[in-house]
Amino acid sequence: MAAKLIFESASNLVKRLNNKEISSVELTQAYIDQIEQYDDDINAVVVRRFDEALGEASAADTARANGQSLGPLHGLPITIKESYVMEGTPATWGIPSQKDNIGQKDGLIVNRFKEAGAHFLGKTNVPLDLADIQSYNDIYGTSNNPYNLAHTPGGSSGGSAAATAAGFSGLEAGSDIGGSIRTPAHFCGVFGHKPTWGIVPLSGHELIEGVPDADVSVCGPLARSAEDLRLALDVMAGPTEREAVGWKLDLAAAGVDKLNGLRVAVWATDDLAPVCRDIEKLAMDVVKMLEDRGATVSTTARPDFDVLKSHHTYQSLTTATMASGQPAARIAEIQAVVDQLDPADNSLQAVNARASVMSHREWIRHDFRREKFRRAWEAFFQNFDVLICPQHTTPAIPHNHLPFAQRTTTVDGQERPYSEGFFWAGIANAVYLPSTAFPVGFSTDGLPIGLQATCPSYRDYRCIEIARLITDEMGGYVPPPAYNA
Repeated sequence: MAAKLIFESASNLVKRLNNKEISSVELTQAYIDQIEQYDDDINAVVVRRFDEALGEASAADTARANGQSLGPLHGLPITIKESYVMEGTPATWGIPSQKDNIGQKDGLIVNRFKEAGAHFLGKTNVPLDLADIQSYNDIYGTSNNPYNLAHTPGGSSGGSAAATAAGFSGLEAGSDIGGSIRTPAHFCGVFGHKPTWGIVPLSGHELIEGVPDADVSVCGPLARSAEDLRLALDVMAGPTEREAVGWKLDLAAAGVDKLNGLRVAVWATDDLAPVCRDIEKLAMDVVKMLEDRGATVSTTARPDFDVLKSHHTYQSLTTATMASGQPAARIAEIQAVVDQLDPADNSLQAVNARASVMSHREWIRHDFRREKFRRAWEAFFQNFDVLICPQHTTPAIPHNHLPFAQRTTTVDGQERPYSEGFFWAGIANAVYLPSTAFPVGFSTDGLPIGLQATCPSYRDYRCIEIARLITDEMGGYVPPPAYNA
């Protein structure tokens, strides 16, 4: 029984635990067995604490037997992205020089999951410095996609998505600045939520304690159902202790409970980042399904701004944030490249290079532009409840460890720039919108395909609920056949 339960949603597992259909020790051992049997193939759970997890599961069972409730996740075994700080475990971000960076205490989000009654089986793999849509590094090696080992599970929360898909964990948490929750969710056929910026603290997700929350970047959950995303978001979200003195989080209700009457804009592809036929077809299948269920759908509506300028603003703000941790020598190298650029060169590579050495004055100017885009999105959402669009240009890509400048992505047989996929991830990021990735089907060669639902700021529950409503009709999580014995 336990072997089949490992693929159930966390919400169902918690119900079974509370009903004493299964013990926490039995469920924890079932996940350990699954990891030990299959993770040599996938390499997702790269930091393991199985003995400690079994002890914590036993304590959870004892508490339940004594009538105690430890919280909404009482007795649930979970994993978490390696970059989160947890006492006694490394948080290296895949950087070899940080291999001895061992947590001295639990970070905020780890502590919130523990206070909710969950316990940790271990931590999951990431790319070097969390800066890739593939998850490999010199400390832990390469993670593989459970639907096809020759393909990546994504990044930077690639180990998180692979572990969730392969039945290694009840729930997961990742982080996202360039699609790092949602792209792995799309690649691995699971659900992932990028929250509204600022509602989930980044405290406890940093190499150096006390670093202020980074612009654009967020922490959020991955799971096997939309319901689980809400369950985990409720655990993760809310002010830090310092902030709680003056404010509390009170997210708006979803405001929707059926597809009938829903106002939906669908952005199925774009000349700036064309998606493959399989993704575009599934997006249009969603359009037909929504119309059949009584939703009002537009496939042409867009916010009132220049899309390329919006994307450049996202790239500039994101690159500036990521470059802030680079050593001075590397910044000097980039400055030398920038000095040689043609001022008229507005290619993505040029935009990123300039952003890496951006002054504070220049950052403020980009921030002003962002505010204009945010207001355009507010106007757009006066007429639509949600935007549905792709998460990436293709399903999970084959492993490609060439230098970034030499990488391309094949879209329907055509070589395209590797960075084009960030176009779709970036739609929600710089403007702080919440977005939920959800699985809608498979490509012709058997790889999962997901879309994303984006809503106004602080309408996180709406994103998640619309993902649930759609996947109740089509798509949803399907266990990878090779690991569902």
